[in-house]
Amino acid sequence: MQRLKYFKSCWQLLKSSLEGAAKQANSSSSISRSYSHLPPQGPGSFGLLFDIDGVLVRGRTPIPAAKQCFRNLVDRNGKYKVPVVFVTNAGNCMRQTKAEHLSDLLEVEVSPDQVMLSHSPLRMFTKFHKMCVLVSGQGPVEEVAHNLGFEDVVTIDMLREAYPTLDVVDHSRRPKDGIPPTKGLRPIDAVVLFGEPIRWETNLQLITDVLLTNGNPGKSWNSTQYPHIPVLACNMDLLWMAEAKNPRFGHGMFLVCLENLYKKVTGYDLKYEALIGKPSVVTYNYAELLIRQQAENLGWTTPVKRLYAIGDNPMADVYGANLYDRYLQTSRCSRVKMQGKSVGGAVDHAAEAVDGQKVKSGGAAGVSGSEEVPPEGCSSILVCTGVYSRDQPELPSDPAQTVTEHRIFHGHRDFHFDPTLLQPSYVVEDVKEAVELVFQREGWLPE
Repeated sequence: MQRLKYFKSCWQLLKSSLEGAAKQANSSSSISRSYSHLPPQGPGSFGLLFDIDGVLVRGRTPIPAAKQCFRNLVDRNGKYKVPVVFVTNAGNCMRQTKAEHLSDLLEVEVSPDQVMLSHSPLRMFTKFHKMCVLVSGQGPVEEVAHNLGFEDVVTIDMLREAYPTLDVVDHSRRPKDGIPPTKGLRPIDAVVLFGEPIRWETNLQLITDVLLTNGNPGKSWNSTQYPHIPVLACNMDLLWMAEAKNPRFGHGMFLVCLENLYKKVTGYDLKYEALIGKPSVVTYNYAELLIRQQAENLGWTTPVKRLYAIGDNPMADVYGANLYDRYLQTSRCSRVKMQGKSVGGAVDHAAEAVDGQKVKSGGAAGVSGSEEVPPEGCSSILVCTGVYSRDQPELPSDPAQTVTEHRIFHGHRDFHFDPTLLQPSYVVEDVKEAVELVFQREGWLPE
């Protein structure tokens, strides 16, 4: 995958869809601060990526520091002083709904263009948009799928209705008066996993049926037919933080169940066409494009040089930001090596593999040509208001010791463990302190 082609593709698709503790921060003053504008051509050419759950809210409860923090991020007219994008692994709603919720919560205007859900990059996966796809999750999954560009969508409920004898774990949901006829559907071409469903047993059973029948769940299982039809999964979070004192199961836990069920039945590993959402590189690539658009809207004429990703989950937020920073550095070195060569079109291998993590286009469209300059780096800032606690033991530096009695690697099965990627650039108490740290480092002066 060529870096330049990829950026051009993302940028064009994005515009068309949207137009219509390694380093510890010094303690910041508890006094509320607002920061004055500096020209984007000078100090302060940066963008902010905010996680939501555990950073701005816990469940439906706002984190106190969040509201004051965002008051300082806008001027007297409510205009943002720097590009801001919200990057969440949640995906059970539309961007418009999430933007309205954040606007009410933070008391500043948040547009849908500033919101990136775990499934947002699927807009680029045009290869699958005309296929018949089975979607799993909760909320308006069919509407979400159509909004992303998928044209032929089948939900789990539609599959249950078409094949009434498949879902039998809950006796109350079994057919009462005999076995109704099967309605049948056209074969399923791919499976898209948006997020954790409500009835795990139903989704696990029906998804397995589809995978073992090559998309024809009315037929007999064939565990020898491998590989199975494509699976695209969003949101790999094993755990997330709500109002409870302890973390709750996330979609990553559902994926663990599905992977182990599939392997237990077939003897083969479940394969993913794409893994989307933090900590994947493709997610941060897309977030960077959103930041670029926000900078344009602010009238900035020079590239955004630095990104700061603020989150509460070491495996999702810190690992992802650090992985993307490594990608940026590797890609930058590749571009330097390519300078002066007369032959164009060289492949940027940094876009294909970073630290053993394969970055697959997964059917994302490619268009040649782009002059966009990527950021110089991406710093990770870990807050202590969510999944992370300062009392947690550190992971061992030896990857062979990642699973012990008290130390368990919570990353996805397909992500190679690198302990250095779990080390945040900075650790702070909350989001307000995080933003104050960034502004101080960027030379923005308190008003």
